[in-house]
Amino acid sequence: MSLPPADSSCDPCTSGGAPLDLIPSHAPDIPIYTPPVSQFDDAIYDRLPAHRKTMITCILAVCGFLAPMSSTTVLSAIPEVASTFNTTGTIINLSNAMYLIFMGLSPCFWAPMSQVYGRRWICFTSALLFFACSLGTALSPNLPAFFVFRALTAFQGTSFLIVGASCLGDIYRPTERATAMGWFLSGTLIGPAIGPFIAGVIVTFRTWQVIFYLQAALGGFATILVFFFLPETIHHKRSTELVGLSRKQKAHKLWQWTSPFRVLKLYRYPNLIIAALGTSALVWNMYSLLTPIRYIINPRFALTSPIQSGLFYLAPGCGYIAGTFFGGRWADHTVKKWIEIRGVRVPEDRLRSCVPFMGAIIPVCMIIYGWSIEKKAGGIALPVIVMFLQGFAQLFCFPSLNTYCLDVMQSRSAEVVAGNYMVRYVFAAAGSAVVLPAVDKIGIGWFSTISSIFLVIVTAGVYATTIWGEGWRNKIDGKPPRESENVPAIVETTHSSDEKTV
Repeated sequence: MSLPPADSSCDPCTSGGAPLDLIPSHAPDIPIYTPPVSQFDDAIYDRLPAHRKTMITCILAVCGFLAPMSSTTVLSAIPEVASTFNTTGTIINLSNAMYLIFMGLSPCFWAPMSQVYGRRWICFTSALLFFACSLGTALSPNLPAFFVFRALTAFQGTSFLIVGASCLGDIYRPTERATAMGWFLSGTLIGPAIGPFIAGVIVTFRTWQVIFYLQAALGGFATILVFFFLPETIHHKRSTELVGLSRKQKAHKLWQWTSPFRVLKLYRYPNLIIAALGTSALVWNMYSLLTPIRYIINPRFALTSPIQSGLFYLAPGCGYIAGTFFGGRWADHTVKKWIEIRGVRVPEDRLRSCVPFMGAIIPVCMIIYGWSIEKKAGGIALPVIVMFLQGFAQLFCFPSLNTYCLDVMQSRSAEVVAGNYMVRYVFAAAGSAVVLPAVDKIGIGWFSTISSIFLVIVTAGVYATTIWGEGWRNKIDGKPPRESENVPAIVETTHSSDEKTV
């Protein structure tokens, strides 16, 4: 794996790097925010050597694989789980929707805590609890226990996605981090696609409980990796500001810093809403594609075993793997190209890299997939090819949108990423819950068409955000950000040393 190299290894507080300048966000309504780490300079990104950054990215990708994988492993085993608990496949599918809802809720808690206590111990605690809750799922004696342990597993596992993205923001410069983000996201996206295939193999030869024993083993492996090999990456832990305060003052500060409402309040800013809708439309597409495979592919091609339908999950999974090598690099290339054009980095320019894939390639693939299944056209090859292309194209979208969340409010990046994941997994839960009833009523063709229209509309909003960024840049060009009362700005703590600044 090739990731951006570090320039040198040095202490951020004693290095001779360039001081960090004020970089405004170029979308409307972002307020001035003064972070507690403004004394650091650009050399803070050089405190870890290249091989340590690569190792951290690999560990985070392994951790990020867990919760998304668990969100879909049960799909290949729904009939078997339903039989064990004497219920229906629809009820078990609702457990998966609940899993995704808890994945959406938990970032509001984990992200603020990681800002206070750091990234490493949040990751370790989450990995340990993920291991325990996965084991509890496998040993569930009844359906309520199965639901509870599934929900708790989701609540723990999502912290890897939030804290992992923040770790990459801590150690990579803005013009480098999308490449690392692409590798990290490969774990989070390959998991949902590979999980059902693994589960299909298991339930063909063993009981469904083995799926969760394997999941517990992977959680234990992640716990060991984090404990021994993941260093603390955060630049400033807010817990250090509690020294000398009374117990009451500490409680007040902790509530201020860890309140989940901090995440929710960020959605008064339209550019963050649009970025969240962009990732949500992609996740809606992903889960509404993966959830019904056993119900629509098996009858379409007269398949009879879980392992046969499980093979279809490999098509988008291989697309995710292939996209890993190109998507993040494409996003970083786009940023550097527009720095050369403008002479300054505008965070919204990063979004340009995902527009053609979100607005054209994925919607076309969705429509072809849906109607080829509906009309029984093209044989097995056609849906496999378009599923691969969808997975490949998504890896050109997620690194761009996720890294934008790190760039636009660097000092609160964990909370911005958390809010983004919260919204996307609400849409994922909705997609998982409604896809089977919707396909029964209107067919997979029309469902895919409606989903593609939703994606095109959201893409128009993403492109409009890049236009806002350009207009905002023109308004403030030549003006110090704090001198203009009409142009709200954010103080970023980080930027690449080779960028021109305002």
